[in-house]
Amino acid sequence: MTSTTGPSAAEQQLIDHAQRHGLTATAKQLTTWRRAGLLPGNIPGGSLGRGKGSSSRPAPESFDLVLGLARHAGPGKRPKDLALLLFAEGLPVREGTVRAAFRAAVDTVTIPGEDDNADEDLDKRLDTVAGHLAEASQVITLVPARARRIDERIARLARAAGETWPPAELASWDKNPQPSPSTPQGATLTAASAVLTGSLSMQEIGDMLRAMNPGTPANPIASLVETTRRDGPGIADKLLEPDETLALGPVGDARDLLCDLADRAPLRDLATAWQTVQRVREWALHLCTRVENELDAGQPGDAVEEWLRSRYLAAGMAVLGTLRDCRWPPATRALDTLILLNQLHTFRELDRIVPDCQWHLLGVEGMMPPPVRDLLKDLIGQGSAPTESAAD
Repeated sequence: MTSTTGPSAAEQQLIDHAQRHGLTATAKQLTTWRRAGLLPGNIPGGSLGRGKGSSSRPAPESFDLVLGLARHAGPGKRPKDLALLLFAEGLPVREGTVRAAFRAAVDTVTIPGEDDNADEDLDKRLDTVAGHLAEASQVITLVPARARRIDERIARLARAAGETWPPAELASWDKNPQPSPSTPQGATLTAASAVLTGSLSMQEIGDMLRAMNPGTPANPIASLVETTRRDGPGIADKLLEPDETLALGPVGDARDLLCDLADRAPLRDLATAWQTVQRVREWALHLCTRVENELDAGQPGDAVEEWLRSRYLAAGMAVLGTLRDCRWPPATRALDTLILLNQLHTFRELDRIVPDCQWHLLGVEGMMPPPVRDLLKDLIGQGSAPTESAAD
C-alpha cells in the first residue's frame, strides 16, 4: 500500500525488481493492478514496534507478474487485456481474473437493436435487428481484399494457361443446379441470427459457404451441406431439428454458451486453444505471403495448391477470418479461443450422436487449418472423440 511518504518497502522491492530488468513500474500502477486482481496483495509481516506499524513483503508470484505487467502495460491496454496477456505467458494471474477476462471478450459481441422488443418472439426480434443493420449499413466482409486479390490473380493465371478451376471432376460433385449464395446483407443477418439462436439451417450454411467463394462455378462442400437431408437421411434425422436447423447443444443465445465455457473449461484447455488460434493466424498469414510470392514469380506451386484446397474446404474460412481482423486485440483472440473450444465440444457431441462419423476426413489437406488438425490428431487417427477436458 502506498502512503503520502512514498512506496512501502514491499512496493519498493517490486519497483526495483522491474527496474533491474529494464522495465518501469510505479507505486500507482501497483495499486491499480491490485485493484484489478492482476497482482496479489503483500503478505503481512510482524510489527515494527514503537508505533511504527507493521512490515509486509510481496507475495512470491508478484515478482514475475510485475515484470509481465510492466512489459504489456501501455496506452489502450485495459486490465482485462493485461489479464489475457499474462495468462498467455503462463504467468500466475488469479484464475477468477482470467475467467472474467474471457467472459468480457464474449460481451464484445453486440448486435444492433437486439435489446429492442426483447420480449417479442424471435422472428420479430430478427426483423428489428435487420432494420438496425440496414440503417447502420453494417455488413460482413465476406471476402477480404487481400484474399480477393489472390483469388483474382490465380484465376487470371489459370485462364492464361487454358485451365479451369475447379476441375470438372470436382465441379461435378456440386449437385445444386440453382445455388443461392448469401449477399453481404443476408450473411450479416444470418450471423446475427446464429448468435441469437445458437443454430443455423443447412441451407443457410450452404449459402454462406458459397458467398465466401464468389464467382466460382461450383462449390462441392456447400453442396454436401445443402443435400444432407437427401443424401444422408439417417444422419439428418439424428442431427437436424424439425425446422432443418443444426443445433448440437442447447438452443439459445450462443454468447451464453461461450460464457459457460469461459467459466468451466479447464485452464489448461483454454491455454491450449489460445496457443492454437495463434498458430492458425500465423499459418494463414504465412500462406498468403507464400502464395503472393509464387504469383509474383509467375510460378504457382505448393502454396497456390494449398490455397485452392483451403478456399474450397473448411480451412479457407480460417484464412478469411484472419484477414478480416488485422488488429486482433486480446479480446478478439479470447473470443476465437472460446469458439475453438466450442468446436471441439461440437465434435464430441457429434461423435456421441453419430458414432460412425468418418473422422479421418478431418485429416484431408485443406479441410482444417494444420494447427487445428494437429489438435485433433487423436480424433482423426483413432476415430475417438477429443478428451473430456478438451471438449468440456
